[in-house]
Amino acid sequence: MNSTNRKLLNIELGRITPEQYREMPGSGIVVVLDNIRSAHNIGSAFRSADSFRVEKIYLCGICATPPSAEIHKSALGAEFSVGWEYSEDTLSAVTKLKEEGYTVVSVEQTVNSVSLEGFSAEEGAKYAFVFGNEVSGVAQEVVDASDFSLEIPQYGTKHSLNVSVSIGIVLWAAHRRNIR
Repeated sequence: MNSTNRKLLNIELGRITPEQYREMPGSGIVVVLDNIRSAHNIGSAFRSADSFRVEKIYLCGICATPPSAEIHKSALGAEFSVGWEYSEDTLSAVTKLKEEGYTVVSVEQTVNSVSLEGFSAEEGAKYAFVFGNEVSGVAQEVVDASDFSLEIPQYGTKHSLNVSVSIGIVLWAAHRRNIR
């Protein structure tokens, strides 16, 4: 075994507890899930949100909510560290976030979308990233209410990524650009 490339044990990772996570300063990032059908995708959203210190997930419309065995299977306990709130209507959640000073960003392919490659976060700003339904994407009324749309560049034959993959990519890019 090559000791310079040894996998770390979980105990060596220095992970914080869910309580410590909730006490950390805010990142300025929230995630809004617009009518996500799959509880597994919601669980994956929690797991990615935890990884990048998202403050809260808004579960809207038909989204399943914790406690859920299906969410837990993908989240691996992240549903206990990341705060969440349910809203029957995505547009209401987005309106509330705008009133709280968030820049609302629909992650969607639109006529005037900003490429993720060219996205430049404003220092100190708060962002609410909206991710849409696995089939129909972010609802048009939510896109219309957003400050802008962000698009992940894609170069293959498919025109979309799984929503859980999109969440990971966008949160990584936001974190990398030190939004807060």
